[in-house]
Amino acid sequence: MSVNDLSAVLWRERELLELLTFKLEEEQLLLAAGRSRWISHASREVEQVLDRLRTTGLERSAQSAAVAEEWGMPSDAPLREVVAAAPSGPWGEILASHLAAMLELTTRIGSLRDENDRFLRIAAQATQETLAGTVTDADTYDASGSSGTATDGARLFDGSL
Repeated sequence: MSVNDLSAVLWRERELLELLTFKLEEEQLLLAAGRSRWISHASREVEQVLDRLRTTGLERSAQSAAVAEEWGMPSDAPLREVVAAAPSGPWGEILASHLAAMLELTTRIGSLRDENDRFLRIAAQATQETLAGTVTDADTYDASGSSGTATDGARLFDGSL
């Protein structure tokens, strides 16, 4: 394992973060347009990207630990410290640019997630208000299976008996 392997993993992680950003923006457009039919598909795609990010994150941790040990640091050193400890040369700059881009992407992802949550809360509240306005006196059933409500309609009685 080398710093080149770490850089390759960071590239993959950046690409996945960009894909997640796209998927969250796609979900937001569907929410804003009221296209609730496709929200479950968009959410499933977001989850798939998150699963891939988790796997890549584990790989990054392993690569970062190997590079940290190679550079005389503890293997559990955070990526920021590994980048700061890079020897002089291009690797410090390359790893720093990866880190900066990933921080920017995660900030954008956090704001998109918050906006989408707000859209979902508004949609849920609108749905509840709509349902509350359309449901009128809902009757319950008794033990005999009847609704227990008396009908106000006319009744015909045969008085000849």
